[in-house]
Parts: sequence; C-alpha cells; structure tokens
Amino acid sequence: MAHSKKNGNGNLEEAMAALIQAQATMVPTQAYYLVRKAETDNRMFEIEQELSGIKKRFDRIESVLVEHNQNLKYLADKVGEKIGFKVPASAKTEA
Repeated sequence: MAHSKKNGNGNLEEAMAALIQAQATMVPTQAYYLVRKAETDNRMFEIEQELSGIKKRFDRIESVLVEHNQNLKYLADKVGEKIGFKVPASAKTEA
C-alpha cells in the first residue's frame, strides 16, 4: 500500500512540475501577445482617424461637385437663352 501512495505522489509532483513549466512558458508568450495587441490597437486607432479625415474630405469634394454641376446646368441654360434656344415648359418642370 505504501508503494502505491508514493507512486501517486510521484505523479502529482510530475504534474505540478509540468504545470509550473507550462506557466513559465505562458508568461512571456502572454506578455508578447499583450504588447502586439497594444501595437495593433494603436495602429487601428490611427487608421480610423485617417479614415475619418478621408471621409470628411470626400464629403467636401462631393459638395463641390454638386455645386459645380448646378453651375454647369445654370450656365447651359443661360447660354441656350442667349443664343435663342427655347426650352419647352414641360422640359423645365421635369428637370
């Protein structure tokens, strides 16, 4: 009976040693992961900031294009009037 008790304790000691070794391996791996995660989070924040700026710029460009389109339509109508082109009343209400 004493023999099996000692053998049981030996397995427990081996298991404890394996657990300690696994934890020792895990600590630097976890530290590396946390550093990389922080770097990734920072880069993601920078990308989101940059994307926000790009979206604002595209919004401004879009508004300029809409304004230019309105100006071109106005100029086309004025040039047409100037050269005597008459737009039918039905065409004016459709636009």
